[in-house]
Amino acid sequence: MDELTGKAAIVTGASRGIGAATARDLASRGVAVVLAARSGGGIETIAEEIRAAGGKAVACRCDVASYEDVSGIVRTCVDTFGRLDILVNNAGLIEPIARLADSDPEHWSHVVDVNLKGVYYSLRAAIPVMVAQGSGTIVNISSGAATSALEGWSHYCSTKAAVLSLTMCVDKEYRDQGIRIVGLSPGTVATGMQVAIKASGINPVSQLDPAVHIPAEWVGRAVTWLCEGGADDYLGRDFSLKTAEGREAIGLPAP
Repeated sequence: MDELTGKAAIVTGASRGIGAATARDLASRGVAVVLAARSGGGIETIAEEIRAAGGKAVACRCDVASYEDVSGIVRTCVDTFGRLDILVNNAGLIEPIARLADSDPEHWSHVVDVNLKGVYYSLRAAIPVMVAQGSGTIVNISSGAATSALEGWSHYCSTKAAVLSLTMCVDKEYRDQGIRIVGLSPGTVATGMQVAIKASGINPVSQLDPAVHIPAEWVGRAVTWLCEGGADDYLGRDFSLKTAEGREAIGLPAP
């Protein structure tokens, strides 16, 4: 039997892009999935698709910037599927892209609420459940921006750096209680975020040819692989899909 069959997962930002691809990939491996996003229509459509294929899925509207919403999806997962084995912190924002002195303080703060506090809220709500079970895997969707400075991305770089620190802290505090946590730095992915980046015209990433962006399905496959025991060497840090080693481990084409 597949080692993931019968497990239950929460995927945030699951209405499109990486989140949707991850939910579909996990479901294909027998994982029951809670799809969470601010917009209910998209996640309900994907949940119906998964159920029609014989999988288990529920859709839950959730703003990760609200701890009440996040704790609610954790309760839904446990109440519906009896457990919580996998948490994928994918929800994130990069807009509006602007140099720091041109940024809007309210918008900048909102990115912090989603990209950083949203991850903290999910960790805070999920870890006690996983500790009580004696096991659980958390994948934080990270970025090369966590360790580099990019013009116009002060909000995104800062929050991704903070999430990498959260990944390391959780690993230090809870690995010996059965919690596996790893970050995934996928590189540039063909999602709506890249459309916004290109439209900004700021920094070299906006100048990339869209043909170089990897499909979201590759990232979904990588998340699923990280949820398996073979990925233990990467716990407590970011795993990169931009390297030949990372691609080879998952069975993806070399960069």
